[in-house]
Amino acid sequence: MHHIAVSSDIDRLLCEPLAVLYKHSPTCSLCTASAREVEQFRCGHPDVPLYQVDVLAARALSRDIAARTGIAHESPQIILLRGGTPLWHGSHFAVTATDLTAHYDAACVGAPAPPSTD
Repeated sequence: MHHIAVSSDIDRLLCEPLAVLYKHSPTCSLCTASAREVEQFRCGHPDVPLYQVDVLAARALSRDIAARTGIAHESPQIILLRGGTPLWHGSHFAVTATDLTAHYDAACVGAPAPPSTD
């Protein structure tokens, strides 16, 4: 997992052909559960570029991500991006390995995205 610590990390994320961004707060109990979901996805998709930003330690970077993707900040939050363009995002209880896998797999084959459970 790549940790976003500086602005150039966001540039790298937005240049990836297909990538996942996870916005995490280390003090949020819901984030603890969502981190397990993201880890479950990562284990099943080890080659997927997966980026994480700590929204408390890197508040300015989190705001920059929201501005550059057009997706309002929430935490926990997952954003699936193709070439910097958001394909899907989920927050709070929608951050699940099942939903992320379904949307990622659909993006890989160019199929329509499954219905969101958000």
